[in-house]
Amino acid sequence: MSDRSGIFAGDDPFILAQKWLAEAEKTEPNDPNAIALATVDAAGLPNVRMVLLKEIEADAFIFYTNYESAKGQELNASGRAAFVMHWKSLRRQIRVRGLISHEEGPKADAYFASRSLKSRLGAWASRQSRPLTSRSALMAEVARVTALHGLNPPRPPFWGGFRLVPLEIEFWADGPFRLHDRFRWARHSAAENWDITRLNP
Repeated sequence: MSDRSGIFAGDDPFILAQKWLAEAEKTEPNDPNAIALATVDAAGLPNVRMVLLKEIEADAFIFYTNYESAKGQELNASGRAAFVMHWKSLRRQIRVRGLISHEEGPKADAYFASRSLKSRLGAWASRQSRPLTSRSALMAEVARVTALHGLNPPRPPFWGGFRLVPLEIEFWADGPFRLHDRFRWARHSAAENWDITRLNP
C-alpha cells in the first residue's frame, strides 16, 4: 500500500501524466512535450534522442516519425521502447517503458495534415538518419517534392505514428536533501491491473 497524495494522487496513471504535462505547459519555456526516447539496435546497443510526444491517450503515449529512420527501424524490430519526460521548471519527471505498435490511418493522417506545409514537405524530402551529401542536396529535394506534391501533400507511406503501451510508468518529483518521491506503476501485460510501489530515492 503506497502513501500517494498531492501531486501523485489518482487512480489512473495516464490522467496523472496528462495533469503533469498540462502543468509543465504553463512553466516550461520550450517543448514541454519533449521526451528522450530510448531504443536498441540489432546488437543491443542503446540509442536515445529527443522527440515530441503528441498525445496521451487513455492507454498509450503517441509520437510520430519516419518509419525508415534509425529509431523507426529499431522500434519496428524490437517492439519495445522507453522514454523520459523531464521538466526542470517543475523538478519532475516521468519514465515510461513498454510495447510499441504503429498508429496509422485517420489519426496519423489528421496529425500530418495539422503540421505546417514546410514540415509536411520536409517529411517527404528527408531520408531521415541516412547519409546526406550536402545541405543544398536536401533543399533541392525539398524543391522536387514541392513541385511533385504541391500545397497539400499527403502523409508519406513511410511516415506515421507509434503508440507506446506502458508496462511501467514512474512518476518522480524532487525532494529536499535528494530525498525524492518516486512511485512506480507496473504490470506484466496491458490487460493487467497496475501494481503501485513507492521507491527509494
